[in-house]
Formats: sequence, structure tokens, C-alpha cells
Amino acid sequence: MKAVVYHGPRQVSVEDVDDPRVEAPKDAIIKITTANICGSDLHPYEGRAQLDAGMVLGHENMGVVVDIGDAVDRIAVGDRVSVPFNLACGTCRNCVEGWTAACLRANPSGSPGAGYGYPQMGPYWGGQAEYLRVPWADFNLLKLPQGTEHESDFTMLSDIFPTGYHGTELAGVSAGDAVAVFGAGPVGLMAAYCGMLRGAAQVFVADFEPDRLALAAQIGATAVDVSKTDAVQAIMDGTDGFGVDCGVEAVGFQAHDPSGQEHPHLVLDDLVQVVRATGRIGVVGVYEPEDPKATTEGAKEGRYGFDYGLAFTKGIAIGSGQCPVKRYNRQLRDLIIRGRATPSFIVSHELPLSAAATAYDRFDRRVDGYTKVLLHPDQ
Repeated sequence: MKAVVYHGPRQVSVEDVDDPRVEAPKDAIIKITTANICGSDLHPYEGRAQLDAGMVLGHENMGVVVDIGDAVDRIAVGDRVSVPFNLACGTCRNCVEGWTAACLRANPSGSPGAGYGYPQMGPYWGGQAEYLRVPWADFNLLKLPQGTEHESDFTMLSDIFPTGYHGTELAGVSAGDAVAVFGAGPVGLMAAYCGMLRGAAQVFVADFEPDRLALAAQIGATAVDVSKTDAVQAIMDGTDGFGVDCGVEAVGFQAHDPSGQEHPHLVLDDLVQVVRATGRIGVVGVYEPEDPKATTEGAKEGRYGFDYGLAFTKGIAIGSGQCPVKRYNRQLRDLIIRGRATPSFIVSHELPLSAAATAYDRFDRRVDGYTKVLLHPDQ
């Protein structure tokens, strides 16, 4: 089959690899119809997260089941499915309690949490390919309506739509709240969108990329261009000096100013400033346990200094961690089916799988408004 293979920093190619096969009774094989390029894929692409050469990339996947193991009885050949980026066993303590992002069995390294085609998340090939093997298929796969309707919406269910929602859940967004989202990449835009779905009265989105800020304004958020204004001051002014009730960190460990200079603490510091006393912050931007290329000695070891003293004084609650996709994906699927949500508004490009290397390069450099790229193996 054709697949996007990682060879090193900024070295990916589409090439022939072995087809996946059923290896265990609970496996399923998926024919991929859409696989997305995620902002998190840029961490290994840029050499900021270690990944072994030869790995097939892609953790945002959907498609149609073409083969199943003998023990699979809920999923059938022909089912159209969304594949959560978390790969979970369904029976360990964390899975039973709904925290599938921290499955205790799926990662052979012993670390909690496993996924497709991503550093430190196990040996599982990703789905930027023609086919994908899914272990524990009955538990992991979400059934979708047959056909092709809502394809570009449903493909967001594997990661960024639930992750944006998870950010608002960690932040405790409720009706009437004022919310600040830092980062207008796909996850930040989904967090802002989910804030609207949850009834927020105000949603501020801070970034400096014009195309992203335009999308934030398109969904009714207040776009804050940090290249032209002080984000903290703008948000405080916009809330009559009171601050926001909730904040979402959707940037992560490579936070940088408009000049490109990295400051790992930048976004957390700003959120602590703008979130009111006793408010909440949800952190869904990725922070790595180590980053040899970080700009501070602490960040190289996964120690990210921020204004925790002020956060403590203000009594701000901070929630963080990868999204347990299965906790939300069924409900978000049904919002799409019933016409209440259209997360595909962020899609900027739909390309054949063969264009993946060019798409990675342009997405990494933010060329031509590359906001969210969908890859279609059949095109």
C-alpha cells in the first residue's frame, strides 16, 4: 500500500509499504477514506519530538472496515468508522473509568497512553496511508452513517474536535461565561467553536496568523491579533477589567512571539493574567517531557516555568492532558448528524495522499493559508 513514511526531520515521503493484516482476534483493517495532517504531526516533522525512521504517520483517521478478526462482533465489514487517535484496550482501570488517553495496556513501553504514528505512543503505524490496522476494534471504533455525507466533518472526530471540546471541559466552560483561547490553530479554533456550542457569552481567540484569526471571527469569536496589540490588555479591556471565567491553552511547548522567538511559558503566563480569581484553565496544547532544542534549560528537561505563584494566589484550577476521544466523540458525531455542528469550517485544503510531502512543508511554513489539510488516498 501507499503510505506517508517518516525518515527524519522534514523528511517524509509517500512510498510502498507492507499492507496491514489482522494480527489478533480483536483487530480490524480499515480502508482509509480521509486522514488529516495534525499540528502535532509537526513536532516530529520539525525534529522536536523523537520518532523512529520508517514510522507511518497519521493519527486523525476515518474510513471503511474491510477485514476483522474472529473475536470482533460489534463492528462489521462495510461499516464506516471514525478512529480515535487514542488506542485503548477498553478493560484496564483507566479505560473503564473513561480515560482512554491513558490506557495502561496498549503501549508496550509501559507508559500510559498509546496512539497511531506518533512519538512515544507505541509501535502502531498511522493512517496517512491506504489502510490501517486497528486493535481492539469493537471498543475503539465509532460507527458513522453509511455513505459519504459529512466526510469533512466526521474526520474531525478522531482528534481535534474532541480535543477542542476537552479543552473547554477542563476549563469548565458553561453558559454565559467569558472564555479566552490562546492559539488559533485547528485545536484552538475547535476550542473556540466548542465554547460557542456550550453557550459562552464571549470568546476571545489570540494569535497572529491572519487566516486563522479570520476563521475565529467567522464563528463569532473576538479575534485578538497579538502582533498588533497586547493580548492581556485587550482581553481585560474586553471584559471591563474583570477578566475571563475560563481559558484554554491550545499552543503548547513551542509557544513563540510574532518574531518567531520561542518562550515556553508565554501562553500560560498570559492565561494566568486574564483568567479571573477562582477561574479555570484547560491545557490541551502539547508539552513534551523533554525537548533538546528548547530555548530554556528547564524546558529541555520538560520543566516549563510559568507564573504559578499568581495562579496559586488567584486560586485558578488548571486541568491538562491528552483528550480521551471516546469520552466525547459519540455526542459530537450526533451534533454533526443533526446539523448542530460543522467543524469542517477549518478545512483549507483537500489533497491526494501523493501530495503529502508538499502539504507537510506548506503546513509547517503556513504557506497559502494552510490551516487544516485532509488527505484522500483514493483521489
